[in-house]
Amino acid sequence: MAHGFSALKEMGLDRYAEIFATAGLAALVYDNRNLGASDGNPRFEIDPTAQMRDYRHAITYAQSRPEIDPDRIGVWGTSYSGGLALIVAALDRRVKCVVSQVPFISGYETMLQVMPLKGRQQFHDTLWKERSSLAAGNLPSLVPICTNDASKPIDAPGRRTYSFFQSFVQQKGLNWENKVTLRSLDFRLEYEAMPYVGRVSPTPLLMIIADNDVVAPTDIALRAFDQALEPKKIVLLHGDHYVAYLDRFDRSSGAARDWFVQHLP
Repeated sequence: MAHGFSALKEMGLDRYAEIFATAGLAALVYDNRNLGASDGNPRFEIDPTAQMRDYRHAITYAQSRPEIDPDRIGVWGTSYSGGLALIVAALDRRVKCVVSQVPFISGYETMLQVMPLKGRQQFHDTLWKERSSLAAGNLPSLVPICTNDASKPIDAPGRRTYSFFQSFVQQKGLNWENKVTLRSLDFRLEYEAMPYVGRVSPTPLLMIIADNDVVAPTDIALRAFDQALEPKKIVLLHGDHYVAYLDRFDRSSGAARDWFVQHLP
């Protein structure tokens, strides 16, 4: 189990792990590289390909533990890691069951939905300038992940994301910082889980999707589910990207628990 874009394991993953553990499932929860308790440099850099490979390294580690049955391995991912869990399940047949929650499926298609046309060229120009800067030996540029822009509605995606992160910072005193390397946004455009979805089968797949998700757009996730082959199941939550962790936590965690118990007997 690993979290989404920049999030730390203490931001709700501990609650999911506890639910799974009460059903007799061992849960290996970790921070993605370059973030939180994990090592790796440059700090605050999010590389989805490296994160996907780290899932597979985590499986290898879990299988080495004496208390783990190496033939009963499931993967769970959410948001940014939700799509990565699909790729891992498609590539690694050690995975016997997968849960993909509010999954981020395509960096390019998401950009087309959330970024106005007039801003795209400027965005690409910024990424290309960063490549030149890094090639010249400069340190990575850092940019904010989200903003609490008071001029926008309280439920606007940026403010909703900011509120989600800050709630954990305030409640748990986490050392989460609102920044990411600019190159991480370049890497995000390379992120494509859709081509792998049809290859997950015959591994049992559960997708938990929010019906009003603009962070990991609902329509893209639903298309991914349509492309998946059996055995598969969908759980549709009413709300935005964050209801799986908050208002609908009991349903999202319970559905995942039951799926693992059913398919990792």
